Amino acid sequence: MDKNLIQRTISGIAYVAIIILCTTPIGAQLINTISPGLIKQQYLYHGLISLLLVVGSWECIKIMKFGKGYEKWVVFPLVIFIFYIFSKRYFNHDFFFDFRLSEILALALIGIAVVTLFKYPNELYYDSGKLIFTVIYVALPFSFALGLPKFSSYDNTFSLEVLFLFVLIWSSDTFAYLVGKFFGKHKMAPKISPKKTWEGYAGGVVLTLVLSYFIEHYQPELRGNWMIVGFLVAAFAPLGDLVESQLKRNFGVKDSGNIIPGHGGVLDRLDSFIICVPVVYLYFILEKFI
Repeated sequence: MDKNLIQRTISGIAYVAIIILCTTPIGAQLINTISPGLIKQQYLYHGLISLLLVVGSWECIKIMKFGKGYEKWVVFPLVIFIFYIFSKRYFNHDFFFDFRLSEILALALIGIAVVTLFKYPNELYYDSGKLIFTVIYVALPFSFALGLPKFSSYDNTFSLEVLFLFVLIWSSDTFAYLVGKFFGKHKMAPKISPKKTWEGYAGGVVLTLVLSYFIEHYQPELRGNWMIVGFLVAAFAPLGDLVESQLKRNFGVKDSGNIIPGHGGVLDRLDSFIICVPVVYLYFILEKFI
């Protein structure tokens, strides 16, 4: 058997296992069987997102090849400061999904960063542009991710919005790949991601909607309507891949890193997550007004 395939399989299983342990009550339950009361699930999830944030920021710095100016050294203080603000809200249960102007502006900045990457890439060749893009592209999505789950220290519960967001992203990627492989003829963005096709995209949307129907039916306690969430994920997950592919293409980089053997770096694995989190978060805001 191909050693690379074995490596990819083992690291892939480990990656999925870590996501499940940190986004469901299972992780804390397993740890607490060894030492009762040692940790609560919300701390495991916060630790996971913190790790992904730090590694993702470092990978973005390497991809964009900062110069010798001060900007490179300002990235982490800004990223940590933004994440700290959201972390305070996370532990204080302060994500009410009300219409806050600051949140809407932050979400809009993510959209502006994406447009800049595709339409005005020359702006990212300056260290100041690299600094702003890194902070927006990495810090804001992972910070907003803290607002997706609900938890209670009183009855020790932790909701599964993030787990099923990952499940829908994985299904979208898998279905789009399979449909595109067997039926794909029309390239979506041949210069950025040659293997993506419109047939694969359509297949990913349809089959992810089928899966989201079962999530909505069997997990009614989740926030929002998961048929809508499924459609948003299937529609925007491919954009996440295109954004990261364009970023690497602009700076002549193949992979963002190698922290996940055979799969690349955090940004390679979570490119869809980075784009889908703000979209789903915005939906949860708008859903309260519908």
